[in-house]
Amino acid sequence: MYTPPPFKPDRAASLRFAEARGFGIACACDGGKPIASALPFYLSYAADGTPRALFHVARHNPLVKLADGGVPWLLAVNGADAYVSADWYVSPDQVPTWLYQAVHLTGPVRTLSGEELAVQIDALSAKFEDRLLPKKPWMSGKMTAARLDAMKKAIVGFEMTVEEVEGSFKLNQHKSEADFAAVGNALALQAEAGARQIAALMREVRPEAFATTQTEMTKLQGGM
Repeated sequence: MYTPPPFKPDRAASLRFAEARGFGIACACDGGKPIASALPFYLSYAADGTPRALFHVARHNPLVKLADGGVPWLLAVNGADAYVSADWYVSPDQVPTWLYQAVHLTGPVRTLSGEELAVQIDALSAKFEDRLLPKKPWMSGKMTAARLDAMKKAIVGFEMTVEEVEGSFKLNQHKSEADFAAVGNALALQAEAGARQIAALMREVRPEAFATTQTEMTKLQGGM
């Protein structure tokens, strides 16, 4: 992943983002073309701290034949994104751009055993059911044994040993405070949820830029 220094998060921040998002695109190459599938996942950590991404796909998915434990796969995790009009900047001679958050996890993938898959199913559902509290969490135990067994046979579980973590949080960090705040304020007014999410992230990254802009506006209004 190409990431200019101003947009590069550290490894811990990238992993936190990936875990919080929990949904990405797993991609591998069959020797002739890339094969990819969108899927949910969760992270666990080995005793030495090595991250592991766990997920599963349908048994007939072409990815199943590519999990040889040797050739690395890519798990691309994207967050909010938003288009930025050049007209929103205070400074002249700007160009349109796109702001976003993305993390790439890379590493070899192995196939899980049936026992490991059972654990993964419950861990994966628990991760997302927790977001629905106070709803009582769904658990695989609610299914009949026959139906659960049939569902398990229809999928294949995987574990990626994450050897490389790359991130790009492009939020216009390299711009002046005036330009940064102007774009953030413009994004906050857009109808698209992604634009408003990016605006909120920009306020988290450089709250002082917005505070400075508000102070200047207050002074101007007071002088009118």
